[in-house]
Amino acid sequence: MTTTGILLIYGGAVILAAAALYVFGSLRWYWHALSVVAAMALGLAPAPPDAWRGQTYDTTIGFFFVLLLVWGIGGMLPVGSHRTRHA
Repeated sequence: MTTTGILLIYGGAVILAAAALYVFGSLRWYWHALSVVAAMALGLAPAPPDAWRGQTYDTTIGFFFVLLLVWGIGGMLPVGSHRTRHA
């Protein structure tokens, strides 16, 4: 797989996580903490048997790792709330 393809896949994971945060907002903090824990578990899991190893497997695991990590950390960041101005 080319470098451009990898960048597009991982960039898509970041954009998808940011879009989910924008559309649905931040959920309860424990969902985002669970997402970070799941990303760490996915990233640190032992490699499967040789039949599963390859670029497609690595890219898929990397996509979900980045997606869960960005969504989890992004949801726990303090962001200003939407306040309406009264004239």
